[in-house]
Amino acid sequence: MIRNLKNSDADAVLKIYRQGLDSGEASFETEPPDWATWNRKYHPFCRLAWEQDGQLQGWATLAPVSARDCYRGVAEVSIYVAGEQLGKGIGSGLMAGIIEASESNGIWSLYSSIFPENRATLSLHLRHGFREVGIRERIARHNGRWRDTLILERRSTRIGV
Repeated sequence: MIRNLKNSDADAVLKIYRQGLDSGEASFETEPPDWATWNRKYHPFCRLAWEQDGQLQGWATLAPVSARDCYRGVAEVSIYVAGEQLGKGIGSGLMAGIIEASESNGIWSLYSSIFPENRATLSLHLRHGFREVGIRERIARHNGRWRDTLILERRSTRIGV
């Protein structure tokens, strides 16, 4: 079941985030933030939770890419799924939900920056209408090695056309 994220989901959200970070393929971050910091980073709308059997199994949300008004309709996608639930369609359900929620909230362009080695995440994005924009080579160091990031975007066919 997809529902809106609540503040009471904080511990589960950060636990799932930690699992993603521990994989080494989800983010340059190595430690999850505290809830207040996490909460400030993301738009107050477009925060989705995947709940199954009363447990949070994944989440998706959007972060603004800039404080400038001209970019108000551009947001970065974050989707994280509990490690034991990977490959079960939760990410795809959350992606479809976040796309719908983004368009309902005036977002015309979705952006993602992923490690090219993260083939499952790349496939998820491509299945949902994202396109590869480019690669930032050796953009930053992660766990002692230089990493590239693949830039992906999805332009709404309903908003900002």
